[in-house]
Amino acid sequence: QLYRDARECLTLLSQRLGAQKFFFGDSPASLDAFVFSRLAPLLKAKLPNGKLQQHLKSLQNLCNYCTSILSLYFPWDGGEMSFPPPTLAPWAQADLEAEEDPHKRRNQLLSVLVGLVAMLGYAFLSGIVSIQRGGVEQAGRQPIALEEEEEEE
Repeated sequence: QLYRDARECLTLLSQRLGAQKFFFGDSPASLDAFVFSRLAPLLKAKLPNGKLQQHLKSLQNLCNYCTSILSLYFPWDGGEMSFPPPTLAPWAQADLEAEEDPHKRRNQLLSVLVGLVAMLGYAFLSGIVSIQRGGVEQAGRQPIALEEEEEEE
């Protein structure tokens, strides 16, 4: 049933495209991007069961549609490099790196936290920072003002 529905969908897309270059005339629309994103892998990938792929290859206008978009927007695809592929924007590069190491952000955060704990531990243990409790004062002891403390030393 699923293959039958998929074959019917491909046939309807082929009929809708007809002899046009794109679905809505001579310029691509968002529908073209969506349809191409589904058809190109189906057309180009090696699949264990090729029934649907064979049906797509029998619809010549859809094959020409995919080939046209590939050559127009992806000229470096297919082994021939007419020019190097475009470089990624910094934000896209960060997304690509995030895919390569999915725990990179977590590891960075843990490193910062471990470093912070180490620095605070050193500061407390070496006496650079100390915590003095305020509140009720012990009998017979009064706080010494800073000036008086300097005079005593």
